[in-house]
Amino acid sequence: MTLISALSNVHVKGQFGDYEGKNENDLLKISETKNLLIVQIVQYKKSLVLFDSLDIDGLKLKNEPLTVVFNETTRIMWNGPKNWLLVSTKKDLLKEILDNFKETDFAITDLSHSRAIIEIEGKDTIEVLKKGCPFNFNTLEKNNSINSTYNGIAFTVDKLDDNPNKVRLFSLRSFGESLYHSITDASLEFGFKTL
Repeated sequence: MTLISALSNVHVKGQFGDYEGKNENDLLKISETKNLLIVQIVQYKKSLVLFDSLDIDGLKLKNEPLTVVFNETTRIMWNGPKNWLLVSTKKDLLKEILDNFKETDFAITDLSHSRAIIEIEGKDTIEVLKKGCPFNFNTLEKNNSINSTYNGIAFTVDKLDDNPNKVRLFSLRSFGESLYHSITDASLEFGFKTL
């Protein structure tokens, strides 16, 4: 099966908005991220397994709000109580997860083809997010993650870096184009380039 990008109909490379006369390095950079393994891991309420004793790609699950545990290839975001979202460049990691997390204790769902992923990088990234989301982004630190809405669209924010600000936004694939339009509209005043 060939992967068809969630944003293939709307993501066009170029420069947009108020970019004229600005240094290209000062423009926001907006890109679509593709070909990642995305897995939701949920521990059942009746499960007695200690989740922090389990290992995925050398990482332990943490049940703390906003927490992201990570290494070079994998990020595991806290998504809710005993609920995590794993994102990895290692596609074969799914087999390891299915082998180590028993179905009597955990629900494992491959979401790889059901999400649109947008990355935004630049000094005005947080200002773009503030325009459509009620969360106080001044408190979001590097390697934190939140679930919220952007102009009514449910999304997850994973803050990858803070110098410059870089975030990865996840939404349902069916809302990907709407989220993309909302993000790019909010970015026009700063000027942006799509990669």
